[in-house]
Amino acid sequence: MDPGMNQLLKWSIENSDATRDDPTASMDPKVERPSRQGLNAEAIKVLMGGPSDAELMKQSMEAIQSPDVSLENKLVAFDNFEQLIETIDNANNMQALGFWTPLKEQLGNKEAEMRRMAAWCMGTAVQNNARSQERLLVIDAIPILVELALEDADEQVRRKAVYALSSEVRNYPPALKALVQELPEELRPSKVVDPADMEEIDSLIDGIKRASIKSDPDARGGS
Repeated sequence: MDPGMNQLLKWSIENSDATRDDPTASMDPKVERPSRQGLNAEAIKVLMGGPSDAELMKQSMEAIQSPDVSLENKLVAFDNFEQLIETIDNANNMQALGFWTPLKEQLGNKEAEMRRMAAWCMGTAVQNNARSQERLLVIDAIPILVELALEDADEQVRRKAVYALSSEVRNYPPALKALVQELPEELRPSKVVDPADMEEIDSLIDGIKRASIKSDPDARGGS
């Protein structure tokens, strides 16, 4: 169920006592109406008839995938999508809405800005979120993110790919193992890295960042 609808249903049940005992209470202006206290922003939007976050996410993804939408508007839709999935409930709802696979597909978009936004959204969705970390691992996006981080011609794509990898492996051993396996030999750690040790993770990610910078033609003197 949409999180907003679930919250609204819970609120409705909790605030039904006033009218259950006295059916005329709802018509009496002296009777205090149930407040919206306890309703989150998503539930209030549903209550007021506005689109839910799930609906807004669908609209954004439809625009991102549509061949009839301009690149500029696709990027606006991507930006809206990224902001929506900053909320952990919305990030977790990506699986039910079937958004992980189309998001992965955008990592291969010919437009660098679309690849950048796809990697950014992945990094946002998995941050401190084991359920989303598991989904990114299942769709096998780590090899693609490693390739983007180390080889993409666009600096901003490389940066966001590193960000997504950094968010994915923290406190999540299966993803860390998968990342290490995908790294070239020179970037693999000399010892087993603890996914809960942020200093060790930072050291691993810093190595990827340095390799990413070396991928920049400008950093190689334009060669």
